[in-house]
Amino acid sequence: MFVGALELDVLLGDVRSLKQKRSVVRPVIAEVRRRFDVSVAEAGHLDLHRRALIGVAVVSADGEQVRDVLDACERLVSARPDVELLSARRRLLGPDDE
Repeated sequence: MFVGALELDVLLGDVRSLKQKRSVVRPVIAEVRRRFDVSVAEAGHLDLHRRALIGVAVVSADGEQVRDVLDACERLVSARPDVELLSARRRLLGPDDE
């Protein structure tokens, strides 16, 4: 079993309130979840208006499948015009990891 985690630190466009932030972040999270059938949530920068940390997690029997899904999630978020991807960090745990 392989478990992959992806942290996407994004900068939002012209957002001036937490309510506006939610209206930008929710559709991003919903699209990632729908297209790739992964667990995804806003996981950080909750009190900042223009920043969001989006966490993605996936489990598979194949490590290459995990990498491919995380790559696709990162590409999808970075291609959105309403967010700017500042950084992406990933972790992959396999059967030999403790």
